[in-house]
Amino acid sequence: MSQKKSICLGTGALLILLFSVSTLQAQQIIFSPEVVNTIENSRANDAFWSVIVRDTTGKILEGYNFEKSVRPASNLKLLTSAAILDELGPGYQFRTNMYGIGKQVDSTWQGDIIIRGVGDPSISGKFYRDDRFHVFDKFFSALYNRGIRKINGNLIGNDSFFDQQPYPKGWSWEDLSFYYGVEINALSFNNNAVDLTVYARGNVGEKPEIEWFPFDTDYVNFINDQVITPADTEYDEFYRRKPGTNTIVLGSKLPKGYVEKESLSIDDAPHFFLDTFKKYLEDGNIELSGGIIVDSKSQDWNEKRYQQLAEHVSVPLDSMFAQLNKESDNFYAEMLLKTAAAEHFDAAGSTELGISLVKDFANSMNMDTTKLELQDASGMAASTLVKTDDLNQLLVEMRNHPYFDVYKMSLPVAGQDGSLENRFTNSPLNGKLYGKTGYVSGVRSISGYMEGDSGKPLVFSVVTNNFTEKTSYVDAIQEQILEKIYVKY
Repeated sequence: MSQKKSICLGTGALLILLFSVSTLQAQQIIFSPEVVNTIENSRANDAFWSVIVRDTTGKILEGYNFEKSVRPASNLKLLTSAAILDELGPGYQFRTNMYGIGKQVDSTWQGDIIIRGVGDPSISGKFYRDDRFHVFDKFFSALYNRGIRKINGNLIGNDSFFDQQPYPKGWSWEDLSFYYGVEINALSFNNNAVDLTVYARGNVGEKPEIEWFPFDTDYVNFINDQVITPADTEYDEFYRRKPGTNTIVLGSKLPKGYVEKESLSIDDAPHFFLDTFKKYLEDGNIELSGGIIVDSKSQDWNEKRYQQLAEHVSVPLDSMFAQLNKESDNFYAEMLLKTAAAEHFDAAGSTELGISLVKDFANSMNMDTTKLELQDASGMAASTLVKTDDLNQLLVEMRNHPYFDVYKMSLPVAGQDGSLENRFTNSPLNGKLYGKTGYVSGVRSISGYMEGDSGKPLVFSVVTNNFTEKTSYVDAIQEQILEKIYVKY
């Protein structure tokens, strides 16, 4: 009896094991054959593909390698932006203040002028009718309207609201010359970049003309080694800022008649802010006798010696969210993450503290945080990893979040705007898909919300890692997959 019982138990355990393996396999590959074939018959079939589709209850409808960890690129912003929105709320506004220490004697301010940075990423023209000096003009006018024509003291910028780490860990030095790899600082202007315009107006073999915002500032030094090539040649881009300096080498080859615009990063963001504001004051005939100083120590702004001279209140956070997700702006993602950390912990905002908030939020969204590796808010760090299943689970959970409408409307719309403006243009998904894209070298991702042909709401994630084909080709395969899902549902 005991021997037979032992055999029966062994057979039962084997059946359970076989059933478990079969179930796992079913979970891993339950895609429609035509969708699997789209991947396997593509030129990118040697890449790693991970796909999952759920309905609004969280039920998995389709899946392929979805329990594997992937590099999400900017799809990470789906998580970080949700955590930021949850922490700060859609009505959150930045308040950047200008203080004076001293007193006014006739037309002279005897003492220092201080700008307190609080992490506002929008001190540019984005939300102010493209007037990039909007905030500077508000501060200038506050002084000028008081009759001040001279500051007999220093211009001080306080950036203690954030820590002093300008970049998250894991960013590649090759990205730090460009607008998507700029410094993160509590006192920032124009996304911490100068906007270069190059005009290939001369003859072939000559150097093109250059100009840059703000007002051809000498804060940067351009080495113009560019050359004009025949009109029928292709544009060949080359920009590099020498590490730790504001010397920028331009080595592009531009076809005759070509006009190129590029935003290039600067070194030492708070000094850039102050240097630009000083020039703005001087252009308006307010003289500064002292120097410009960056103060990174926390201050008690309620002390009587600080006289508030002006305050700039930003647009609400919900207005900024489109810049973060539709335009996939790394600068906004990192600035807002540090802001959330500063507000939550009442300490200098840091990426590390921000990441701890994101992980706590991810846990509340039923994500497996033991499989979540984060070093930044934007997905630029190469070591960032997340399971596609978890990323998709987040999107399902967010449908029940009180700020879901703000969250969803911040995503690009297929064929309409943001990073999806030029995708799905001739697709049945045009205007019907809200999705966040992601791209770094070897990674292409898209996740979001769509409706099937029947009107059924779907939550999807498609991530491709380690591909060697052109990004445009991978995009095309991803779009074919989503179109097949659309037809099926």
